[in-house]
Amino acid sequence: MSNITYFIADLHLAEDRPDITACFLSFLKKDAPKAQALYILGDLFEYWIGDDDDSPLVNQIAQNLKILSQTGTAIYFIQGNRDFLLGKRYAQRCGMTLLPDVTTIDLYGEKTVIMHGDTLCTRDVDYQAFRKKSRSWWWQAMIKSLPLFIRRKIAQNYRKKSAQSTAMKSQDIMDVTPDEVIQCLKKHQSKLLIHGHTHRPATHELTVNGEPAKRIVLGDWYEQGSILYVSNDSITLENMPFSR
Repeated sequence: MSNITYFIADLHLAEDRPDITACFLSFLKKDAPKAQALYILGDLFEYWIGDDDDSPLVNQIAQNLKILSQTGTAIYFIQGNRDFLLGKRYAQRCGMTLLPDVTTIDLYGEKTVIMHGDTLCTRDVDYQAFRKKSRSWWWQAMIKSLPLFIRRKIAQNYRKKSAQSTAMKSQDIMDVTPDEVIQCLKKHQSKLLIHGHTHRPATHELTVNGEPAKRIVLGDWYEQGSILYVSNDSITLENMPFSR
């Protein structure tokens, strides 16, 4: 195991995208065991209907993550906007630790803020209103009380509506609000922020309190794998082809 940490997000695993699943499983077997830690920053799944989901895909991912955790790679998970109902029960099956929506870590001596990233997109007013409602205890209790097959239909319907809604919104609305990024880094007294959600992989140079800072955006897995490799002396965002 080398002195390296991996960050991924926005895989959106689903039964109708076996190519993404195959790429992720290959990553878990060939690359991830080399890392000290793997951070999954949300939207591992296209949607999550509850920890009692017994689908073959959900079971397969749990089994393979558990194997990775047993090899010595620590796995951490932050809920995304698609899988915010993923809870402790499934996390335990995977051998991974659930983290708060916004978490600070010591990344080789650098105080680093990590998150899914949806809370930074404050200009998407409709989504933020839904986010507030869907994180409430009463809404989640209501959803979880429904039979599994009904929850699955609701999730599939939401998936279609979300795609339609996204297609109608401008790119600026769906991207982060710059001032929100600065305030986040100031609040946590950090100079490095790592997040996903926007599907716009890049490294942004910033100035916070008169000092240089960075915001690193993880890529999605729609057309290839996307992994951020961080070691003592390097930070590299790389793609991984689906077939290798």
